[in-house]
Amino acid sequence: MTRKICVITGTRAEYGLLRWVMQGIKDDPELTLQVIATGMHLSPEFGLTYREIEKDGFQIDRKVEMLTSSDTPVGIAKSMGLGTIGFADALNELKSDLIVVLGDRFEIFAAVAAALVARIPVAHLHGGETTEGAFDEALRHSITKMSHLHFVAAEAYRRRVIQLGEQPERVFLVGGLGIDNIKRLQLLGRAALEASLGCQLGPKNLLITFHPVTLETSTAEDQMAELLAALTELKDTKLIFTLPNADTDGRALIKMVQQFVAQHPNAHAYTSLGQLRYLSCIAQVDGVVGNSSSGLAEVPSFKKGTINIGDRQRGRLQAASVINCEPTREGIVAALERLYTAAFQASLSQVQNPYGEAGASEKVVKTIKHCALDGIAKKSFYDLPAH
Repeated sequence: MTRKICVITGTRAEYGLLRWVMQGIKDDPELTLQVIATGMHLSPEFGLTYREIEKDGFQIDRKVEMLTSSDTPVGIAKSMGLGTIGFADALNELKSDLIVVLGDRFEIFAAVAAALVARIPVAHLHGGETTEGAFDEALRHSITKMSHLHFVAAEAYRRRVIQLGEQPERVFLVGGLGIDNIKRLQLLGRAALEASLGCQLGPKNLLITFHPVTLETSTAEDQMAELLAALTELKDTKLIFTLPNADTDGRALIKMVQQFVAQHPNAHAYTSLGQLRYLSCIAQVDGVVGNSSSGLAEVPSFKKGTINIGDRQRGRLQAASVINCEPTREGIVAALERLYTAAFQASLSQVQNPYGEAGASEKVVKTIKHCALDGIAKKSFYDLPAH
């Protein structure tokens, strides 16, 4: 009997990281892939990105609707409640042997909470990381405590998962999943990318993704205003925006970007680029600006600079290609000036990505195929040795 592995995904970025794990499970005759799509994948507002999953040849077994039309704290909390209800039904119907989830979002927390009560083991990818400016930090560590197999991107993260009380033999250092996409996708060249985007690239080009900092109050719009003010000063620069996620205050930021794009012919915004266009953009632009995790985890593999704004990603491992700055107009302008200096550009050729060199997806599939699942749901807390 084949082992039923259920992969749960709620966002475009997370699916991009999971894609080759899903392909590996699908291709293995001893494994049966199940897919649950939820969250932004099912929202017209965020591009109905479940279609990208189907376009890549995957069957979606269940769709769990959970997003409300509100991105207030109350709306997000209600979405989590709806998600838990929906996942309870989906998991009861699918009878999965193991659930695979990635990261730290509220959709995934709801799914894992339902799995915990259903006594279904969970494999968690990209645990042990820190993002001090977002409530994702607490969600990620909570998901770790409700999971049974852990696949981490770096040694520091492996140690942190063990510090949370997880058994060392169930924590696997595999590297960053996003690097597999870079190595395995045939990226678009400049002309093909321009045709797909529907715009011409300029003499200079930047890719911009700025998400709300969910643990700070009344700063998301202020910070976006500072970023847009800094970008207004740029000359001969094409600005390619990817719109924010369905986080608290995300809709206000989307509206600000759309208004900016309407007033600036050199700016274009996209609800979802998809992995192929997103990575192809990174390959063609001069640098990436914002506060997305991909600026730290994937962009260094392209030998491109990242301007990391504010505290959202504070605590993550960083390559030398990352320029940190305060979320102020002055701070961002200074970072942009540094990005374009000859000395910084020359240094990029030597950059090493702390998240590894690829192969993570294969390691994950091999482990979930062969690991014993009997009795795994009952965990004992691992105490660190006394010094």
